[in-house]
Amino acid sequence: MTTRTSWRQTLRPRQWLKLVVYSLLLVNFIHYFLDDIERARHVAHFGWGWNDWTANFATTMDELAWFMLLLVLELETYLLSDGAFTRGRVAALNFVKVICYLTIGHTIFVFAKYVIDLADAVRIVDTHLCAFADQGLSFTRNLAFWELNATNCTEPSSNNEFFLLLQNQAITDAQGMVIEYELAIADLIEVVVWLVILLFIELMIKIQDRGISSNLFLSFATLSKSLLYGVLWLVAGYWAFRGHWIFAWDETLWILGFMAISMNLSDWRKELAVK
Repeated sequence: MTTRTSWRQTLRPRQWLKLVVYSLLLVNFIHYFLDDIERARHVAHFGWGWNDWTANFATTMDELAWFMLLLVLELETYLLSDGAFTRGRVAALNFVKVICYLTIGHTIFVFAKYVIDLADAVRIVDTHLCAFADQGLSFTRNLAFWELNATNCTEPSSNNEFFLLLQNQAITDAQGMVIEYELAIADLIEVVVWLVILLFIELMIKIQDRGISSNLFLSFATLSKSLLYGVLWLVAGYWAFRGHWIFAWDETLWILGFMAISMNLSDWRKELAVK
């Protein structure tokens, strides 16, 4: 493999910045885990199986998989020297990657299925929300949940059109349904875009491992990643628009984290070019 070590001492400020970003991402992971627990508290029921539990905690699993991939990429593009890439270590890194890819694939499946499920949600018209009070349902809108009872059923919505969601464990009105669908689409777009970015990074690593510092694909991949980051900024903007500032903040951190990986690759290419 081509050396990645000669420029380390000149990048200490950047490495401190990366450490801060990675630490903040770990804090965000804890936030998402707590969010998934809260969601399960409202929608879990005795009929849930393994698939239901993993679907509920898809965001937690996805965040953990991406965090592990980010660390592996940092090892591959910066932290490990050429001599550290023994056959056993390479196999171990590849094994971690496969597990992470399978987890991300599961997330894409869950998010896509949820979009389809929303299209098939049970629609109920000409009724009042209090008709569903004390039935074990939670009202949801914009990812917030309220347990419905006879005391609070007049507060969340005065509409007369409702939709049953999440295996009929939650209910929302027409406005909430629009928001739920938009957020589901945003989730699906985000995870697919990140997967494509990861594919470009993996291919760039393979090419640069061969000592190639410049070719048409590397230029195309660099430009494509920039455009894809633009899509992610738009997704972050939508989350901010809906008031989910923690999601927008998390997206910003992930973009910065993977841009740091891109900078590692860029410095690696510069070193290859002067040889």
